[in-house]
Amino acid sequence: MKGIDLFSGGGCGSAGARHAGLTMVGAVDAWDIAAATYGDNFPTAKVVNARLTDRSGPEIFGRLGKVDMLIASPECTHHSIARGNRPVDQESQRSGWYVMNFIKKLDPRWIVLENVTPMKNWPGFDDLISMLKKTYKLRIGPLDASDFGTPQSRRRLFIVGDQLVTPTIALPGMKATRDAACILEREGNYAAEPVYNGKRAASTIARVERGIAELGRGKDFLIVYYGSDRAGGWQRLDRPLRTLTTLDRFGLVQWIDCQPTLRMLQVPELKRAMGLTHLKDEHGEGVQFTLDQGTRRDKVKVLGNGVCAPVMRAVVGSLLGAGSSDVLDDDLIPARLRSPSASGRRPASQISAARTLSY
Repeated sequence: MKGIDLFSGGGCGSAGARHAGLTMVGAVDAWDIAAATYGDNFPTAKVVNARLTDRSGPEIFGRLGKVDMLIASPECTHHSIARGNRPVDQESQRSGWYVMNFIKKLDPRWIVLENVTPMKNWPGFDDLISMLKKTYKLRIGPLDASDFGTPQSRRRLFIVGDQLVTPTIALPGMKATRDAACILEREGNYAAEPVYNGKRAASTIARVERGIAELGRGKDFLIVYYGSDRAGGWQRLDRPLRTLTTLDRFGLVQWIDCQPTLRMLQVPELKRAMGLTHLKDEHGEGVQFTLDQGTRRDKVKVLGNGVCAPVMRAVVGSLLGAGSSDVLDDDLIPARLRSPSASGRRPASQISAARTLSY
């Protein structure tokens, strides 16, 4: 089965689709760093670095042949609260319509559209859904990455369509609630500086001290920048990581020699938080997801713009008939790599999950 990915980013979601058995043959993204990252990870796909418009169509790829599935993650910034006080860009909000020429001309059996949940409030949403329903039986609703074994709370709207039957999304047979501690590198792999080094902003110190006041001394935790949930600017390590964004927003407070230190989470840790581990290609062979393009800030942005691979694996697998039957590894990194502070945490809880998810 062959698929294309529009507004593909660096290919995080496509990595999950490929794991489920889909061969990615084409992708489009407006950002050159993202397009180059996609090309590194999908060397046989036709990757186009271009901004899509309502006039764009599959001609942009040249000759593709039969396409079975279209995946798209239209621009989400101007649907999302993450845009802050910036004016709404109507063109960005309309990007959901830009998939229609591709759908009409390629006639894929399946479609998977992903966006932030506020997209449902966009004035054009109902018209888009009405148009899609002329061809597809749809399943529309939110999915949270943490329900699919990803150590991150990331709730996104999925519009899943099948020309023949109403889609049903399969959850893993055992739902593993993975916490933020499991993404961490071993203590000492990255340099950390004392919290009280005389150079920290007062707001950073306040975040740290709120966490210490709640947890007590000697307990590691994360501080969170750019938050909007009034959670005090910090979070525990024994729950999934809060949502990654395109900004570098997570700092790890670790106690070393009885003193609190601070460092930012690093790219390998953020990759784990997106579920970009233990991946397979469409033939079932193990494959790595590479992030070699651009600066550290660019890599954080690629990840923050992405779709968590385990979620897309489950969605695409459900459509193709593969489900989510892969056995989830007990941990994302070997026990020997865990920091001493993380080793004392409770194991990731295993609870029964529904066989299918209807919404």
